[in-house]
Amino acid sequence: MALEFTAIDFETANGFRGSPCSVGLSKVRDGIIVEEASWLMRPPQGHDHFEPRNVQIHGLTAAQVAASPRFGELFAEIGGFIGGDVLVAHNAAFDMGVIRSALEVSELPGPAFDYACTVLLSRRNYSLPSYSLPFVAEAAGVPLLNHHDAVDDARACAGIMVDIAARNEAGSIAELFAVLKLQMPRAEAYLPGLNEISKATRTALKRLSEPATTSGWQGWPEEGPNPAANGHADPHHPLFGQMVVFTGNLQLARSTAKERAAGFGAQPASAVTRKTTVLVVGDGFVASDLRNGRLTVKARKVLDLHDRGQSIEVLSEGEFMQMIG
Repeated sequence: MALEFTAIDFETANGFRGSPCSVGLSKVRDGIIVEEASWLMRPPQGHDHFEPRNVQIHGLTAAQVAASPRFGELFAEIGGFIGGDVLVAHNAAFDMGVIRSALEVSELPGPAFDYACTVLLSRRNYSLPSYSLPFVAEAAGVPLLNHHDAVDDARACAGIMVDIAARNEAGSIAELFAVLKLQMPRAEAYLPGLNEISKATRTALKRLSEPATTSGWQGWPEEGPNPAANGHADPHHPLFGQMVVFTGNLQLARSTAKERAAGFGAQPASAVTRKTTVLVVGDGFVASDLRNGRLTVKARKVLDLHDRGQSIEVLSEGEFMQMIG
């Protein structure tokens, strides 16, 4: 069997995952990228405002996509490029969620997709302090010239998957999952009016009907209780089964962040120990700060434990927010 798949990456206009403003795709045949495509787009109507934080990340503005078709007008073309391929994404919970939520608010049907997440697969194949795309691309020997450009990110994701398959001597995505004794995740088809809309979309629609509120934290964050992990959560989610600790100031209240993490099957904790597997860092931290030393006390302890052989990773608040939708 041949190593065939399509890697995908979305950028969004705001905090709602159903607000795609660009997408990049890289098609792989026999382990080689043979075709690429990318589109700028206006997000679905009513969800097309651009938040400064998102603009700062990817550099796209409302003016740059003003003449572009909306997601709903492009989805058939995007789906035609994907065809029947397995979709591969870095933090696939986010990108698959983008497709689902954007379809929901566009009131459009969409097919089912088998998919693979290179964050989850990277954890099994590399030992890194962060599984952010630049760190994993470097470990895989894949160039990443312009992080957060959708097609560049999709191309890097494709290269990571090819490297992981080679490390496991797997000739196909199915064979790779069999070697790693994993089940292939599947995003189910969506039919408007028949399937229930996702929680992320329900939350976004509710916020549209409510007056705007000021986000952000007030004062030093309180740890609060650590709710029990939801054992019935999706086992393919990147937070499932993790022991998560939070540090620094988050836009979410610490208690809310813990509840959301627990809902996806993670066990929140208050201090870094040898059981910790994920540390979420606020205060505007980005993965590159692991190299320049701008770290909290908890993050420094994490790096020390990682150097001693503990399997532990550091997430920025932005990466965590993507994971929880």
